[in-house]
Amino acid sequence: MVMQRYLLTYIGVVLTLNLHHLIRAIEVPRDPSIQESLHQPPTITKQSVKNYIVDPRDNIFIECEAKGNPVPTFSWTRNGKFFNVAKDPRVSMRHWSGTLAVDFRSGGRPEDYEGEYQCFARNDFGTANSNKIFLQVSKSPLWPKENLDIQEVHEGAQLILACNPPPGLPPPAIFWMSSSMEPIHQDKRVSQGHNGDLYFSNVLQEDSQTDYSCNARFAFTHTIQQKNPYTLKVLTKHPLNETSFRNHTDIYSARGITERHPSFMYPVGSPSSQMVLRGEDLLLECIASGVPTPGIMWHKKGGDLPAGRTKLENFDKALHIANVSEEDSGEYFCLASNKVGTSRHVISVIVKAAPFWLDEPQNLILAPGEDGRLVCQANGNPKPSIQWLVNGEPIESSAPNPSREVTGDTIMFRDIQSGSSAVYQCNASNEHGYLLANAFVSVLDVIPRILAPRNQLIKVILNNRTLLNCPFFGSPIPTLRWFKNGQGSTLHGGNYKAHENGTLEIIRARKEDQGTYTCVATNLLGKAQNQVRLEIKDPTRIIDGPKDAVPKKGSTVYLVCRTIHDPTLRLTVSWLKDDVPLYLGTRIKKEDDGLTIYGVSEKDQGYYTCVASTELDKDTARAHLTILARPDRPRDLELTDLSERSVRLTWIPGDDNNSPITDYIVEFEEDRYEPGRWQNHSRYPGSVNSAVLRLAPYVNYQFRVIAVNEVGSSYPSLPSERYHTNGARPEYNPTGVQGAGTAKNNMVISWTPLSATQVYGPNLRYIVKWRRRDTRESWSNRTVKGDVSQYTVTQTPIYTPYEIKVQAVNDYGMAPEADTVIGYSGEDYPKAAPTDVRLKVVNSTAVSLQWSKVYPETVQGQLKEYRAYYWRESSLLKNLWVSKKKQSMSFSGDRTRGIVSRLFPYSNYKLEMVVANGRGDGPRSDTLEFTTPEGVPSTPRYFRIRQPNLETITLEWEHPEHPNGNLIGYTLRYQAFNGSKTGRTVVENFSPNQTRFVLQRTDPISRYRFNLRSRSQIGEGEPATGESPLPLNEAYTKPPRDIATQGWFIGLMCAIALLVLILLIVCFIKRSRGGKYPVRENKDVPLDPDDQKVDNGSFDYSDEDNKPLQGSQTSLDGTIKQQESDDSLVDYGEGGEGQFNEDGSFIGQYTVKKDKEETEGNESSEATSPVNAIYSLA
Repeated sequence: MVMQRYLLTYIGVVLTLNLHHLIRAIEVPRDPSIQESLHQPPTITKQSVKNYIVDPRDNIFIECEAKGNPVPTFSWTRNGKFFNVAKDPRVSMRHWSGTLAVDFRSGGRPEDYEGEYQCFARNDFGTANSNKIFLQVSKSPLWPKENLDIQEVHEGAQLILACNPPPGLPPPAIFWMSSSMEPIHQDKRVSQGHNGDLYFSNVLQEDSQTDYSCNARFAFTHTIQQKNPYTLKVLTKHPLNETSFRNHTDIYSARGITERHPSFMYPVGSPSSQMVLRGEDLLLECIASGVPTPGIMWHKKGGDLPAGRTKLENFDKALHIANVSEEDSGEYFCLASNKVGTSRHVISVIVKAAPFWLDEPQNLILAPGEDGRLVCQANGNPKPSIQWLVNGEPIESSAPNPSREVTGDTIMFRDIQSGSSAVYQCNASNEHGYLLANAFVSVLDVIPRILAPRNQLIKVILNNRTLLNCPFFGSPIPTLRWFKNGQGSTLHGGNYKAHENGTLEIIRARKEDQGTYTCVATNLLGKAQNQVRLEIKDPTRIIDGPKDAVPKKGSTVYLVCRTIHDPTLRLTVSWLKDDVPLYLGTRIKKEDDGLTIYGVSEKDQGYYTCVASTELDKDTARAHLTILARPDRPRDLELTDLSERSVRLTWIPGDDNNSPITDYIVEFEEDRYEPGRWQNHSRYPGSVNSAVLRLAPYVNYQFRVIAVNEVGSSYPSLPSERYHTNGARPEYNPTGVQGAGTAKNNMVISWTPLSATQVYGPNLRYIVKWRRRDTRESWSNRTVKGDVSQYTVTQTPIYTPYEIKVQAVNDYGMAPEADTVIGYSGEDYPKAAPTDVRLKVVNSTAVSLQWSKVYPETVQGQLKEYRAYYWRESSLLKNLWVSKKKQSMSFSGDRTRGIVSRLFPYSNYKLEMVVANGRGDGPRSDTLEFTTPEGVPSTPRYFRIRQPNLETITLEWEHPEHPNGNLIGYTLRYQAFNGSKTGRTVVENFSPNQTRFVLQRTDPISRYRFNLRSRSQIGEGEPATGESPLPLNEAYTKPPRDIATQGWFIGLMCAIALLVLILLIVCFIKRSRGGKYPVRENKDVPLDPDDQKVDNGSFDYSDEDNKPLQGSQTSLDGTIKQQESDDSLVDYGEGGEGQFNEDGSFIGQYTVKKDKEETEGNESSEATSPVNAIYSLA
């Protein structure tokens, strides 16, 4: 909610009608226009400290600053007398300030300016005083000259080396050093007291030293003064001898020092007392002597030491209590103890207090005729006395004021009048210090003023608490009232609450609260008013926020965020990730109703917050994205429990990346046979991180672990250390042993070699054994190296069974006896062909065969199959070229019958039979000839349905690719349909020459279904079907794999046509210029079928293919008519009489021959279509 807030600064205090009744205070805002127009007595804003110590090397600055209206003037007193600044050339006062500056650059002594200073700030409405500032110059006096006697002391006695530093200002910091500036080592036995003296609880011989020097460091002058050094001579009964007490645990008994009871060197006497002021730090000190060195413990009588403010210092010899209060008074005692005994010292602590404020007087602003009071309450020990001053003078000596009454620490004002403004000082003092406070009394009469901007527009959200501010000022304090839409009743109560500072609170904003509000401030001097216009807006809400999601790494995530808001407010939707603005880029895109993250990764995990905001309010919705990713790699692999055939592998799992680890895959690598190749060893559940691995002999193992979860596999861990197992004889023999010949007189014995983990020892070999089966001959054998996987036995009889064994052996021994496998030597071609081959025609596309088996010994190998080779010799249709490519049909096993299918109808075939084994085919049988009967035609080609207008439908087609006999006509069936309604079927029969039909429509709305079949004497073939298109469209039904409709073929034909056109143009130009043309020899000689095939680019058919030659036209009875050659020069001239020039080149005019031969028999009279020729080629 947009609201104007004004901070009002109190420079007045609460006024009262009497001691027990408070009245409202006048608040003066910081508005510069009001501040400048209001009179104000002076107020001290800055001053130097009471005890002001300055560096004698620097200039002196005594601060005093004040504010007031009019701007105050400043004056000073020194030692209670007026200080004339103008008379001293070294002293100046800063402009618009009372700060004194004393400049010593031109000479002078800072000590001459020591004394007590006080600042006075005056204007027309009073005088304010500063504290009394006691100025002192820092001093660092020299140490007095003195001759120090040699300190002779017996070993074990106590000693105090006095420092007695000169009295500096402020007191110096004390430290003890040797002449070489090395600090004197301090510990529980030797330590420096708070007064600077050096205390020895007991002296030892090693304390003998000629230069114990006390040093005083003065902070202001940054100088160090050094006292003349002490010389310490220790008298001992036993000279220092390291070996004499090397084995003694007590140095004192070793040196013959008599043990002593603890006694206190400081404080002197018992008990002692110490006074401290409230708020300061208390330092209690107890330093004791004795042999052995005593320890110190602190206690408080009747209670515990103050908690949180207590600290032990100087090896527990000093007790430091911070920020002392009255409850810290009492008796404290320190206990010094060693093994001889205990001593106790009691310190009585007395807490006094300098004056401190209980109720400091505050500035007071009153209107004429009002009442008020100033209160000055302070406390201390002893209790301070209170003195009132007015404008810096004792109140008793000031001019009488009938509206003022002084009663101890309170001044009462009743019915105060203009002209009574003044500054009052309260001084609270006792023997430990004083407090001085200034508080002015200002009497103002000001007409009401509204401080807010005029005619504000406030927009708030429905049902929210709303504050309409109307800050005001006046003296006397005005009365403020609120009105709505100019109504006369004051707004207060119910949904409204008016506050004394002028704010109108609407507890719950409703639509009916919208309108214009007026605030009116009134006092005795006049009134002021202002208006505020309030608009109520609908709240912004997220109606469908993002949901928690658990996507896999790399996937795409969509976080929805659908909102509603007040249409008059501008909506902004932003996204945060983990409470930080989300960076949007190519991978993270903000959509209208959500956020899309492409290819999420681990860094995308976190909390996503949708923030829908307007200028008045906002709504948020949050969801957590948990990214499932492949686990991190395991780490820190360790091998333990090492044994001959096993080892324990332990690893530390990596982070599962929010998808629990389901499995661990252990892989191994050995560096002898397949270095660098990692192989699977074992798999373990994801709940374990240690496993016992079974090992094979003679392997130099190295392991790694891969973690698996639902998302995928981790990267492999770093490899473990290597572990080498000892060798052993093999336990396994090669697998996959077999014997087979590659030639008729050999046998190749092959096997699968042992893996690296099956070798078990060095120098692996294979013993290959073989002998003929069913004989008693001995085994033949050969030993081959371990990297060999086959051995060839030569000079073997044809296809003879052998018993075979392959056994592994290494330097540790042989594997168990190998199993026997049966193999065969090489095969030779069969020697005999099938006999008594009989053939029977089954139908127009299949024949059945029967034959007699061949003798097994003639096979010379394993009988694989009987095979029939057949080829199409010719077609029964005249002039139809056919492919004579041989085809085969296999009959596996030892069979005696089979069927050859997929033959072309109405054709002459030849067939031969062979026996086949693994080596190849045997000799062929006698050739059989047979003829397939006539069959049904194939589908009419290129069936096209056109609808050039609404009255007719045109059907076009071409002859079937395979007539499979004599074509006798076509049958067309069609019926009208409109939606699910269909008409009766109409049948039309056409002659074999007809390839076009026009249907006259009787119903311009209905469409038609067509079914066209070719007919032979056997019957109808497969149909070509289609439906009439929508008007002015065309539908095609084409057989599968129709090359003419392929885009690449159409493009090729267009390119060829363009090239032909260009060639014709070139030829025409060259002919016009008398160019020469080569003339083919024997131009009238027709091509034979083979040449024709090559020249026209035709090719042999495979299987059922039966395609006419290019340039041929298929007749209705299936015959081929050879078209005339277009290359004859006679065709281009007149009667063959061409004209030639002198060099023999032809210059006659080309003319295209128009002759057209008549059709014969049932041949179609239509001219050959170029498309037909193209499809014949296809």
